[in-house]
Amino acid sequence: MPEKHTLSQFDDDLNHISSLVMEMGGVVELQLRQAAQALVNMDLQIADLVQEREAMVNDFEVQLDHEITSVISRRQPAARDLRLLMAMSRITSNLERAGDEVHRMARMVKLILESGFQRSLPAGELHVAAEMASVLLRRSLDAFARQDAHMALSIIKEDDALDNEYNGFLRKLMTYIMEDPRTISPSINLLFLAKAIERVGDHAKNIAESTIYVVEGEDVRHTARAKLDTIVR
Repeated sequence: MPEKHTLSQFDDDLNHISSLVMEMGGVVELQLRQAAQALVNMDLQIADLVQEREAMVNDFEVQLDHEITSVISRRQPAARDLRLLMAMSRITSNLERAGDEVHRMARMVKLILESGFQRSLPAGELHVAAEMASVLLRRSLDAFARQDAHMALSIIKEDDALDNEYNGFLRKLMTYIMEDPRTISPSINLLFLAKAIERVGDHAKNIAESTIYVVEGEDVRHTARAKLDTIVR
């Protein structure tokens, strides 16, 4: 009976940490949607809201690090349970970094507004990329919640589309700079903003890789795409 009671407490610990991870992911998702809105509308107030939420994301990271470390030291989990805890630690780190990128998006919006060239730049054309990144992040968290390795694999492959969108935007931005050299400085800020969106997609992909790690027991970081199809069965 004591052993069953201990196992029940361990399940409660895992469920609590998983809930915190999903809650943290929800905050970052909201940040990203608001940052995209600030970008499209060049809205200073919304950009400020995005930056204010960074402290909340950082607090989640500190709390989750503490909770995960505590459970590992107290429960000494093995096999899938240990993989799950390690994956949640990786996901926490990627969510915090995604939050940093979203914070950077808001900061670049504010710098572009300060430059006075917001109407001269193709900022609105990044809306598609921002939406793609938002979908990838949301689906990566959904795949983790469902422990769905096939959905995670599709997310890893879909990140290529976001990379292509980013590269296409860079070509357009170069054209704007050549047509009006006065936009060089704000264009660089827009370039950093576009890169931040692309990096959010990378973190979503990393979260998907963590899901595959839990489900399949294989660390697929830095694994060739062709080999992934043989791992996710």
